[in-house]
Amino acid sequence: MQKSIICYNDHEVKEDYDEVSKDVINNGYNLWIDITNYNSSDLHHLQQIFNIDIDTIEKVENNSKKPQIIISGDNQKFTILLELRYKNLESLEIYPIYCFVGKGWLITIHPENVDLISRGRRMFLKNNKILNYSIDALYYSIITTVIETYEQLVTAIELKILDLEKEASRIPSRNTLNQLDLVSKQSIIVRRHFWHARDIINYLNKIEEDKEDIKFLGIVYDSINQLIDMVESYRDTINSTREVFSSSVSLQTNETMKILTIFSTIILPLSLLLSIFNLQGFDLNNITIIPKDFVILVAVMVTITGITLLFFWKKKWILSQQNNKLEHNSSTNNEKEDNNRENRRRKITIKKWKWGNNSDNDYVDGADGKMRQN
Repeated sequence: MQKSIICYNDHEVKEDYDEVSKDVINNGYNLWIDITNYNSSDLHHLQQIFNIDIDTIEKVENNSKKPQIIISGDNQKFTILLELRYKNLESLEIYPIYCFVGKGWLITIHPENVDLISRGRRMFLKNNKILNYSIDALYYSIITTVIETYEQLVTAIELKILDLEKEASRIPSRNTLNQLDLVSKQSIIVRRHFWHARDIINYLNKIEEDKEDIKFLGIVYDSINQLIDMVESYRDTINSTREVFSSSVSLQTNETMKILTIFSTIILPLSLLLSIFNLQGFDLNNITIIPKDFVILVAVMVTITGITLLFFWKKKWILSQQNNKLEHNSSTNNEKEDNNRENRRRKITIKKWKWGNNSDNDYVDGADGKMRQN
């Protein structure tokens, strides 16, 4: 077992204790024990010294990663928090942090990848008011530092979404769509962990609202709510990115069809010309001689073209009067709207105009141009 022991009161902070004991508590000190690289025998040794609930010890042995809080006998609190780190789109790095809190003592157990002891030293230096309060103040401050690391995770996810949005607009591919699905799943997982953390903080705020130490936990509740709102907003961002992806694919398809259309427009006349000159009877050495069947061929081609145009006209695909009517109606409606706006504007700002030999009491109503009299 690798452990770090810190004892402190309102005057000093001591470290480098080797023996795990409650004697320093009787001398007026608060005791913090931070443990990594533990085994089952180490946990049961702590359980005997501090009279910890055996059920909570079993949760640590089973490496439980479900955020929760349990209040046991002697007002002991057992809390499971998760430190989340962004690894890649497919997975997150999840490290459980187990906190046991009793009267005057705090035990934190976590993997060696999490450095709580350095955070604790910085807390003592930056906010020495913790020394004047009970061990609960340190416990709440540690929860706060864990929640603050969530902002880095949310920022990493947000930056990845922005990169995917740029990729979707510039070079959309199947890989982009797959990555958007992964980000969507990851945001759901993160949001669920944030919900559990918020429940723990909310529970502590309610059961210990009368304690003065709870102020060290007050701000972090608002922070976790803001993080949850940010993660929920990513759903709309991801959906809008999917729409950008679809639009980009459509634009690429349109560009491809445009190129093919231009290519066909160039090739088809040449193919038709080549086909005509390949007809039997055409002498390329003397093109002034027209074969007798050429007139029949041209007549058939013109007939087929006429039938096709007639069919399109019957289907109202070309030369349709309905489209002209729609355009005419649209322009007429626009003119009517312009006239209505102008009339309303004239009604609002009615002015008196002299009309020939009429008196000053006569004026023209700009709404309809008729003579009015006061």
